[in-house]
Amino acid sequence: MNTIAPQIRRARSFKGVLQILAFNWTFYALAALVIVVVPALCLRFTIPTTLKLVLYPAMSLALFWMVSSLLVSHYVYDRSQLYRWDWLASLFEKPPAHWVNIHAGLDQTTDALERLFPDPTRKVLDIYSASSMTEPSIKRARQAEKITPRAEPADPSSLPMRDFECDAIFLIFAAHELRNRGDRHKLFLELNRSLKSGGQVIVVEHLRDSANFLAYGPGAFHFHSRREWQASWRATGLEVDREISLTPFVRSFILTRQ
Repeated sequence: MNTIAPQIRRARSFKGVLQILAFNWTFYALAALVIVVVPALCLRFTIPTTLKLVLYPAMSLALFWMVSSLLVSHYVYDRSQLYRWDWLASLFEKPPAHWVNIHAGLDQTTDALERLFPDPTRKVLDIYSASSMTEPSIKRARQAEKITPRAEPADPSSLPMRDFECDAIFLIFAAHELRNRGDRHKLFLELNRSLKSGGQVIVVEHLRDSANFLAYGPGAFHFHSRREWQASWRATGLEVDREISLTPFVRSFILTRQ
């Protein structure tokens, strides 16, 4: 276990949940509209009982998911150990000599990684593609966050890394933005090619599972299932060496070459 890593300062108390609210404001606006409009309609008009049996549950679900998603986001991104990032140091017997951080246009981890694992040759790659990553939330995130020039634009299917170059590759809340299965397979093939023998790929993601569906409702379908991730890894020569759960809503997978 690496004990030399400095403690990473926690983000502002509500920074994470405020970002979620800002990047997904259309969902919350729609939910708020449902919550306000449904009671108003029922008071103003005579609504058939059968329709009320649809409208009231819809209103209740909208209210529940609006509140639960914000509470869970606050817990995950502002209160849990996750965004302290110092837990990453415990994944290595010794600090990686050369690492790469890959993000999809929103880089919230490179500063922490540079403190944990000083490496003058490290690379930061941005795999964002406007043509394939079309969801409004990621566009808002890129507009809101300052895109640092240290990130090198990269094609997920042809990463600018040599064969067997990396001791560690970090892919934190980024790979799910590749919505096409074939694109994800190409990315993980590239990671396998670039990984040294004994090296590790660190994948951190929400899963499409019951916990995240309870927290985020339909928003959980933006995540991929465990089965989907495992299919990508097996098909590209990677396997799960360890799995870590700092919260019930986020999984960290440590991958090695088969």
